[in-house]
Amino acid sequence: ILAAREDRKAINMHDISEAINKVIAGPAKRSRVVTETDKRITAYHESGHAIIARKVKFAEKVHEVSIIPRGQAAGYTISLPDNDNNHATKQQLLDEITMLLGGRAAEEIVIKDITTGASSDIKRASTQARKMVTEWGMSDYLGNMYLGASEEVFLGRDFSSSRNYSEAIAAEIDNEIKSIVTDAYNRCEKILRDNMDQLITVAEYLI
Repeated sequence: ILAAREDRKAINMHDISEAINKVIAGPAKRSRVVTETDKRITAYHESGHAIIARKVKFAEKVHEVSIIPRGQAAGYTISLPDNDNNHATKQQLLDEITMLLGGRAAEEIVIKDITTGASSDIKRASTQARKMVTEWGMSDYLGNMYLGASEEVFLGRDFSSSRNYSEAIAAEIDNEIKSIVTDAYNRCEKILRDNMDQLITVAEYLI
């Protein structure tokens, strides 16, 4: 009886985990044919995310890492929060950006090239860095200024946001965003190079 209960508990936990993954990343596509080249790239990419998440202080805890395709993704690293905090600190946001860039950094270090697989990561990292600078007053240079779009202008069939700052400030915003993302990427590379044994172990296990 006890053994049966444990089996049911294990099955239920698996079902719960699968349901979480399906909501976050989409349904698994186990029938998709994946080449060995793509499998290796994806394994190191996802391992890069996972290693960075373990090494930075404020990244969310890694729930699962897989190279089984889900939705539009070739693989995935799912992180889940361990609390219900509403506020995010500057260092937390920087750690999240660093974790997002871990896959691209791992590709460059191990594959010796970069791929299209980091597109979503780069978009999310850039968007977060832009919000830090323009909405949350987290730029060391620009300080506590709100620099988001102030109003919408109707142009034909579409709306376009107009900005309330000069070209000079726009250039500084771009420089600050680039600085945040570049610093995070350099940090990624250092962490992964310092932990190459773990990066290789995780990737080989995934493969």
